[in-house]
Amino acid sequence: MSGHNKWSSIKHKKGAADAKRGKIFSRLIKEITVGARMGGGDVDGNARLRTAVAAAKAANMPKDNIDRAIKKGTGELEGYTLEESLYEGYGPGGVAILVNVLTDNKNRTVADIRHIFTKYNGNLGETGCVNWMFEKKGYASVDKEVIDEDTLYDIVLDAGAEDITEQGDAFEILSAPEDIEVLREALEKNNITYNSLEVQMIPQTNVKLTGKHAQQALKLLDALEDLEDVQSISSNFDIDDEELAQLQG
Repeated sequence: MSGHNKWSSIKHKKGAADAKRGKIFSRLIKEITVGARMGGGDVDGNARLRTAVAAAKAANMPKDNIDRAIKKGTGELEGYTLEESLYEGYGPGGVAILVNVLTDNKNRTVADIRHIFTKYNGNLGETGCVNWMFEKKGYASVDKEVIDEDTLYDIVLDAGAEDITEQGDAFEILSAPEDIEVLREALEKNNITYNSLEVQMIPQTNVKLTGKHAQQALKLLDALEDLEDVQSISSNFDIDDEELAQLQG
């Protein structure tokens, strides 16, 4: 059984603040644009674009925003060139961190990321230094108040789900990355509202952090999350919920 990307749970709880800053929409627009550029503007025939559009709808993005992002990707509207990169490094306590970015200025982005790693007692590493600790998985998060675990299990098991775990006030579902569309269709067919639905890098095992290392790791990931070019972050840290509440209090 895989570990879990605890940062996803934490990020969901701070989602309201992200939405106020427009950060969620900005990231989704970038993902839609790149998806359309790489695979065309046909949502039905482009899996990456389809997943990005589904995530945008889940975040209540207006249809006009989605359509403009697609047209920028296909060249129907003037846009900008985005380059996708994955950065790897170590955080406090030796935890592994993956940072996925979409940027129009790679030199600026790597300098910003390196600065944050250094500031919060981490190290930006070479390509491949921690990537092997993670597995690419389809990921969905559903609030516990939406549905009970047994019913959810029966629905998603038939849609290729490999694992369901409880993380705080939500259920987290993992599948093979190629099954994420089947998972999305099953959730929507049964009117199950999800917080997120995406392909993530999930750690194979987790490293428990406490005290100063836990505090520094949260600050490092929060600072990375605030960078304009960062699309997603995965890490193999784990912090007990009680200590996490104290650190965030």
